Amino acid sequence: MFTIEPIAIVSNSRSTADDDFWGNIVSEIIINKKISEKSLIGIDEFSHLEIIFYFHLADPSGISISSSHPRGKKDFPETGIFSQRRKARPNLLGTTIVKLLKVEKNILTVEGLDAVNDTPVIDIKPVFREFLPGEEIIQPAWVSELMKEYWKKK
Repeated sequence: MFTIEPIAIVSNSRSTADDDFWGNIVSEIIINKKISEKSLIGIDEFSHLEIIFYFHLADPSGISISSSHPRGKKDFPETGIFSQRRKARPNLLGTTIVKLLKVEKNILTVEGLDAVNDTPVIDIKPVFREFLPGEEIIQPAWVSELMKEYWKKK
């Protein structure tokens, strides 16, 4: 067992963790006052950041350590929790690559963060091109169907 203290909190207009229409969400990531603003020196030189966050609204009784149909839809194949990006996962952690729009003191303004208001942020990492896959990404066809409205603007 170990303890992780959030380093920041998300501020945005989204109060529910609905599955779709995240495309027009702009969020502020407000860094904890205990953390020096110097921790952000140079971050404005990056176009994208990877945000690791805690699904604080997920019901722990729904945590999956097995398999299910994505979003509970029987028309998608049954897949293991580690073949999905579902909220109710063993450690309730999410990760998303976002576009960095602005840095102002202890606040990062980002686009494309699929986390609701007041979500605890566990870590922030700059996206290095060298850490992204150099080859084609391969995924099952059902993923594209599942995600077709995820980043759509409402």
